Amino acid sequence: MDISLLQERATFIGAIRAFFTARGVLEVDTPLLSTAATTDPYIDSFSTTSQGRNAEGPERLYLQASPEFFMKRLLVEGSGPIFQLAPSFRAGEIGPIHNHEFMMLEWYRPDFTMEQLMDEVEELVADFVDLPSTERMTVAEAFRQTAGIDDLLSTTTEQLGEVAVAMGLPSAAEMELDWNGWVDYFIALVVIPAFSHAALFLTHYPASQAALARLSPDDPRVAERFELILNGIEIANGFRELTDATEQRRRFEREAAERLEEGLEEVVVDENFLSALEKGLPECSGVALGVDRMMMLSMVKKQLDEVISFPAPSV
Repeated sequence: MDISLLQERATFIGAIRAFFTARGVLEVDTPLLSTAATTDPYIDSFSTTSQGRNAEGPERLYLQASPEFFMKRLLVEGSGPIFQLAPSFRAGEIGPIHNHEFMMLEWYRPDFTMEQLMDEVEELVADFVDLPSTERMTVAEAFRQTAGIDDLLSTTTEQLGEVAVAMGLPSAAEMELDWNGWVDYFIALVVIPAFSHAALFLTHYPASQAALARLSPDDPRVAERFELILNGIEIANGFRELTDATEQRRRFEREAAERLEEGLEEVVVDENFLSALEKGLPECSGVALGVDRMMMLSMVKKQLDEVISFPAPSV
């Protein structure tokens, strides 16, 4: 192990803390284990069992994929602006820019718009990475510029497949994707490569990809969600947060049904989180940023294992 890496990593994380401390954002820490897991069909959680409370019997617990739900419960209790540097865990994610365990930076800003939060994300990242030109555009605009699709939100699943085939994209003729699958496919293979040498804020994702973001009051077909893509790598994913507990429950139930349809493991919905939303989450915007990825780009490395003390194959 290169001890200088430990020193660089400590300096890097210390600078992140200093950034938020200077802005009056409170650092918090929340549990890594929960009785509930994310219902997102694209994320698989690690789980374990304990003897249960008062040794009542086995209790299944999940390692957090993100500290989001616990942090929002703190916001409900009146924490004000908060941030956390949290170990996060996702099963099945391993590769040059993926690791089963990684460091997540997550922060929430009451009363911030999505645009204000993007400004702050850009300020933070610029402290660590020499940003090239920075662009902001909606997902629909990006499809228009890179794939020639004039009105993404009115384009059918079949039409997206036909465009992919006409563009000669890899395996497009054999793909059997739903509408969201094609959108993700185009973003990965067409949109992101077109901006591989720029910092791109991709905004206003389709409502079907809203996750925990609220829908735009100007156009409910899209959500107030953004991603920051830097050098072709997703660095951050942020939302103007959904505060409607009833709508959030509907989304969780829809995702849970998708998991069952796809033969994925059934998971428990986080009722504690939904109860907190019912009490009232303040209007806010929040974002999750991959610390290891940002450090990799800052140090001009090619793989996460060059900036992690013990990469997954060695643990």
